[in-house]
Amino acid sequence: MWAIYEHKTAIKQLNSLPTDILKRYEKWKDIIVISGPAGLKQIKGFNDEPLQGRWKGYRSSRLNIQYRIIYKIGNEELYVKVVKVTAHDYRRR
Repeated sequence: MWAIYEHKTAIKQLNSLPTDILKRYEKWKDIIVISGPAGLKQIKGFNDEPLQGRWKGYRSSRLNIQYRIIYKIGNEELYVKVVKVTAHDYRRR
């Protein structure tokens, strides 16, 4: 089983999301907890992929056509750190 840690800015972003996006996020979390990031690759709708450039080392999963989850796998340990839930704006601030 995997653990999910949500960054404090991600928690703030989650509070302002539409309910359908929050439901999709909960499904995403369920998949991660049960089967880890490998489980996301099995479901094509999430389009899980590594990021490049300034976000190198992070991964992105699609919640819908607009919203993405940006997360990092913790040193091959059994935890995932959710950094950002954003409306497809990957610029690091």
